[in-house]
Amino acid sequence: MPTRKAQAAWHGTFRDGEGKMRLGSGAFEGAYSYRSRMEDSEPGTDPEELLAAAHAGCFSMSLARRLSAEGYSPERIHTEARARFGRSGEGYAISRIDLRTEAEVPGVDEGLFLEKAEAAKRDCAVSKALAGVEEIVLEAKLVEHAG
Repeated sequence: MPTRKAQAAWHGTFRDGEGKMRLGSGAFEGAYSYRSRMEDSEPGTDPEELLAAAHAGCFSMSLARRLSAEGYSPERIHTEARARFGRSGEGYAISRIDLRTEAEVPGVDEGLFLEKAEAAKRDCAVSKALAGVEEIVLEAKLVEHAG
């Protein structure tokens, strides 16, 4: 199995400094700062946003794998992950992640779809890595095939 890498560089103090994060593949490089992370008051990303993107991607692929194993061919799985980040004691924590997914899967029964969505939430690699998060909430919606 491959080892994935990412890098982050930070220059300056916590409140006045700035940094850059870069994926090892080179597919993404972005600036981050106290203001982009804690206040949403300037352009840039933050570690929690990248973690939410990783969780959404991992969940979507895990759900596609489970549905494919049952003989279904998902046409589209769209997932949004929201990482709730804030003060916790003397530091900061991600207290909850909300996964909202919507999928077009021709022929699948809604009960089976929801079962596979719950399994993907529980078992995708990023969910397992985030086991310390107090709560991961899933909202899954099966939509009618548009064709």
